[in-house]
Amino acid sequence: MRADHAMQTYLRWPVEFVSGRGAILEDAKGREYIDMVAGIAVAGVGHAHPAVAKAISEQAGRLLHVSNLYTTGPGIELAERLHALTGMRPFFCNSGAEAVECAIKLARKWGHINKPGAAPRIVCAEGGFHGRTLGSLAATGQPSKKTAFEPLPAGFTHVPFGDADALAAAMGDDVVAVLLEPIQGEAGVIVPPATYLPAARELCDRWGSLLILDEVQTGIGRTGAWFAHEHSGVTPDVMCLAKALGSGLPIGACLARDEVAAAFVPGDHGSTFGGGPVQSAAALATLDVIAEEGLVERATVVGKTLMSLLAAVFGDDRVRGRGLLVGVQLDAPIARAIVERALAEGVVVNDAAPDVLRFVPPLCITEEQVERGVETVGRCWAAVQEVSDEN
Repeated sequence: MRADHAMQTYLRWPVEFVSGRGAILEDAKGREYIDMVAGIAVAGVGHAHPAVAKAISEQAGRLLHVSNLYTTGPGIELAERLHALTGMRPFFCNSGAEAVECAIKLARKWGHINKPGAAPRIVCAEGGFHGRTLGSLAATGQPSKKTAFEPLPAGFTHVPFGDADALAAAMGDDVVAVLLEPIQGEAGVIVPPATYLPAARELCDRWGSLLILDEVQTGIGRTGAWFAHEHSGVTPDVMCLAKALGSGLPIGACLARDEVAAAFVPGDHGSTFGGGPVQSAAALATLDVIAEEGLVERATVVGKTLMSLLAAVFGDDRVRGRGLLVGVQLDAPIARAIVERALAEGVVVNDAAPDVLRFVPPLCITEEQVERGVETVGRCWAAVQEVSDEN
């Protein structure tokens, strides 16, 4: 590997990827890998999809940037497309963390208008992950990621994820919003009870609070629906998107119902590059591909295959998730050792936690690729266990 002169904020694996197609990656030595990470749930339509690449290239040849002082066709069309999908108005930014920052600001502004007299408070979940900027980090429910950066912004309360009674106990007149992931991704693919999001919706309605859903990892078809909250039959007031929206280009969106979005007026928030024409063109092409190739439905079908194969290797009680967002609970902190061996054998998988493997492949991954990937990971798991037993 070449020397890395960037800040050392990542533990990078010793591989340099140079190209990809669908669910296959190729490194600088010409070796191919089955990708079961997809850039952490980003490459939903697969790597280098020709329709997305064409949209990016053609738009880049016409116009790269003019700022949000003006409008561009792709930005207008993307806003219209997302409004048609969700019934909500988007604010475009560059990442999931920025989408969450926007949601926090919007909730506080909305709270000052609709709940005057109290310092606005947002209730979040333990284990939740919302980003690494100061506001999104304050909302994050993982102390290990936060302590070194204190003091963080105040106004956040954390309760156990999936516990509706704990959420109810945390509510109050000062609560302007509840911020949750429908499925916690970075915590290790934690799926709440089916009644949890409906209970959160009811509590927000009862207390006159906003329900904000962070769908940065779960959105854009990942769980077998356009957005994971659809499985629960709830409708959020605010939703955060990013990751798969642009197939790898930096774009995020904070969407809100009309009456909530109206809390923002010109000057309240902004982003120099947010919703630029090239990013918007990539997002439009991505949404087109997902719809035309039936990738939302495919996530359900192939996700069942993935979970079934993993259950056969690791056991039913160790596999959890929805669609193509799947976690495997291990009985020891050996996930990184398994990932290392799998990479050496040509499969890219992720250790979401020391004892959790995470599978978030491109939605276009074939069942044959899934079978080969799971077989390899299972073999690596057995090898790591054998070494552990010997020690």
